[in-house]
Amino acid sequence: MNRALKVLLLVLLAVGVALPTAYSTFIHSEREVVIGAHDATVQPTFSGYARIDFGTLIPKIRVPAEAPLGLGVDVRLGDSEITDLDQLVARDAVIASQPQGEIASVRSTLTSMLIDAVMRAVGAALIAVLIAILAWRAIGAERRRMIWAAARHPRRRQVLGAVGVAVVTIAALVLVAAPERPRSTDEAWLPIDSVFPELPSDDVLNKVEIAQGASTSGSKAIVEGALATYRTSVSFYGKLAVSAATTQVRTPSDGETTALVVTDRHDNIGMDPVARAIADRARARMLIDLGDDTSNGASWETFSINSLAREFRDFDIVSVAGNHDTGPTVPKQMKDKGFTVLDGKPVTVGGVRFVGSNDPRSSGLTAGYNGNPTDNTHALRQQDDELQKAACEDGNVSVIAVHSPSSATRAAASGCVDLVLSGHLHRQVGPTTTTGANGRSTTTLTTGSTGGAVYAFALGSKLRREAQVTIVTFADGKPVGLQPVSFEPGGIIQVDPYTPLTPSPR
Repeated sequence: MNRALKVLLLVLLAVGVALPTAYSTFIHSEREVVIGAHDATVQPTFSGYARIDFGTLIPKIRVPAEAPLGLGVDVRLGDSEITDLDQLVARDAVIASQPQGEIASVRSTLTSMLIDAVMRAVGAALIAVLIAILAWRAIGAERRRMIWAAARHPRRRQVLGAVGVAVVTIAALVLVAAPERPRSTDEAWLPIDSVFPELPSDDVLNKVEIAQGASTSGSKAIVEGALATYRTSVSFYGKLAVSAATTQVRTPSDGETTALVVTDRHDNIGMDPVARAIADRARARMLIDLGDDTSNGASWETFSINSLAREFRDFDIVSVAGNHDTGPTVPKQMKDKGFTVLDGKPVTVGGVRFVGSNDPRSSGLTAGYNGNPTDNTHALRQQDDELQKAACEDGNVSVIAVHSPSSATRAAASGCVDLVLSGHLHRQVGPTTTTGANGRSTTTLTTGSTGGAVYAFALGSKLRREAQVTIVTFADGKPVGLQPVSFEPGGIIQVDPYTPLTPSPR
């Protein structure tokens, strides 16, 4: 047997092992993820649809996955920390109105599952090829000639044995590649506008199909409420984003760059496309996120970071966690999404030298700070002292980014930085410029809630109160201008005059 034929047979063996192994591993795999307000299970299919199972009270829906090779996904929504059904459905509807962050998260999960399946298939193929090579060498040339001679004139028992081995091998491959459980194929699907004919035309809803059956008729009131919330959210934030895309803001001159500041979003992902539109108008390539992206840092609120990461996926993102981003979930997800999470050490991003750190406090949804108020005050003072020390020792820090203005009071008074950016108060304070003990000037600005939050809650079908972002202009890594942009609940956009800054020589 010549070398080329041997190589061909080994390749065929590798492919014959790898393909069914990859398919079986991929199609049988499941991942536990968080989607919207739910724990969820994701399983790949080749149905060509993304099918969502809400449970017994709400009918299943599906939409075309529009993925190659007919790839689809089954999503089974599970438990949620929200126990009120109406509130849960309303939140799901609002999240569905801005789904790109969750879609990107599911797509990333499927990609990870596919990579795992391919790696397992490659491993299985390599083992099979290695076994074949070792077996070939172990048999030896003389014994192979004897086997080949016998194969030319096989006996009846040899033929039966070979057929038996082939049948067992093929059956094993079929069992490996077959689904573990039968897929539901008897469900009838209807366009959602045939069940709810009053729906207006919508690019997303026009693709949605709903499962026909008892749950559809019995849950119609719940679904109608969710659709009403969805329509309101799409309409309000869609119009606001269109208005933002034509809003006149200052654009950078030659040698200047811009960044957009967001803070206190409190889960209001509806404002993310609006903020992105303002960033595009200002030609910004950096996002500064000052925290409180969630209401209490719960795992179900990961959709908020998913949305922000998806909307500003091509930006440098500098971030800190706020006092309501309780626990490790939010900072960890920020890091996983590629954000530069400030940790008290000076760092340069996009040519700008930053220092900052996460808010040392944690709080509940609206109950105020947990723990002893004295401890919270001490924690803020300690954070302030540490940031002041880091900025003054470095000597080149331009911007301190913190959640609360109380976290950088002494640092601002030191004159060691050009600009202190904060949020937390849900209202604008500043810009105010002071001269530090070293004779250098520092400007402070507190930006209002980008989510239009009331207390720690902002998720809804429209703004609850005024929302705000701030455009920061830089030249040679130094801040040279500020321009807040506000959004009224009625959909009116107010652009503040541009405030030029003159950093002190350092």
